Amino acid sequence: MKGAGDLATGVALRLHRAGYGVVMTEIAEPTAIRRTVSISRAIKEGTATVEDVLGVRAEDEKDALRIVSEGNIAVLVDEKALCIKALSPVAVVDAILAKKNLGTSVYDAPIVVTLGPGFTAGVDCHAAVETMRGHDLGRVYYEGSPHPDTKEPGSIDGFTFERVVHTPCTGTFHAVREIGNTVTAGETIALVENIPVHAKITGILRGILPDGIRVFQGMKCADVDPRCELRHCFTVSDKARSLGGAVLEAILHFSHP
Repeated sequence: MKGAGDLATGVALRLHRAGYGVVMTEIAEPTAIRRTVSISRAIKEGTATVEDVLGVRAEDEKDALRIVSEGNIAVLVDEKALCIKALSPVAVVDAILAKKNLGTSVYDAPIVVTLGPGFTAGVDCHAAVETMRGHDLGRVYYEGSPHPDTKEPGSIDGFTFERVVHTPCTGTFHAVREIGNTVTAGETIALVENIPVHAKITGILRGILPDGIRVFQGMKCADVDPRCELRHCFTVSDKARSLGGAVLEAILHFSHP
């Protein structure tokens, strides 16, 4: 699986629980906002437990296979997913959510499944999964492409752009509040080069970048959830579970035609 952020992790957990061995790849400095539910956290911390599943950082492909054989999910630093050749997996899942194809090919594995816009089933993948919230969320396309990127975050309790926070400038990010904290509209939740980053709405801080990471201007850095449910900060989201079911469907579709 390419990517180990919160949505990728939701997919990985569903595949893991269905009996598949999962190896995830990540960049050296993960930028997942919802770190408490992202296996990518293991890149820096060595391990990351999401719900009841343990993710462990692997040093190489051989180490990844050992971790999987012990019943865990492996994650390794491999930005270009070069490990695919050595591992020869039955399926490759592109869960980077870059809104464009960063190098995935339909020839990467017997089954190639991609998430979100930027892919066309039958061209650069075998199946593409809809990631846009709404009626088609989790739909598997065996021909054609998911909806194009609208640039608008999914609505939660009527909030879209308001719940997502972006950095005001390029520099080093310093978190002032933590995931799970309740914040109010206008409150400072972080600093970038001593410039305050404010929450736009009142809610619970469901995600925020790690302290000390380098950021660029306009980068997504936090997510405020107006529903104020603490457990939402530490469990896989409805969207991630939906995508996980869709990927499992696609893999089984091609495994058992």
